Amino acid sequence: MAHDRKKEHSSAKPGGHSPSTGPAFQQYLGAMQLLQQGKFEKAMAAFEKLLLTAPLELRDRCRVYVSTCQRQLQNSKLSFQTPEEHYDYAISKLNTGYYEEAREQFEGILNGHPAADYAFYGMALLNAITGRAQDCLDNLARAIELNPKNRLQARSDNDFQSMVDDPRFTELLYPEIP
Repeated sequence: MAHDRKKEHSSAKPGGHSPSTGPAFQQYLGAMQLLQQGKFEKAMAAFEKLLLTAPLELRDRCRVYVSTCQRQLQNSKLSFQTPEEHYDYAISKLNTGYYEEAREQFEGILNGHPAADYAFYGMALLNAITGRAQDCLDNLARAIELNPKNRLQARSDNDFQSMVDDPRFTELLYPEIP
């Protein structure tokens, strides 16, 4: 009897799949996951493929996400007039939670400008936020070595909140206190 009751309440469309469980919807969810992971080329290919087979209710969403992917891919090919401008872009990625992209941007700055104290500071922030304490300390120490004003900046920077209980962090920021 339970088997028959299940059939009565099924909302499947002809063809056996409801819109929220069919293969197109599963492909859509996979494409969304790629998009959220920042894998824009793969996501765009998945959304474009879906445009050919997806039910009407998913096609408009797929078009929007194809445009989103195209925009993101163009952004990744940005060129910057100055390393400071590049830093601002890296910080925007950090602030929006795109940590791996932010890391790539900071590393790009440091590859071209190995004495860019602000890029070491940015890496220290990123490492603090992502729980990489030793990397945070190493990058912050280098930032302070290159520009002692970074010590004062770090003392009041809330992004280092995860580090305040670490005695090495305190020692780095307040070396004059025994």
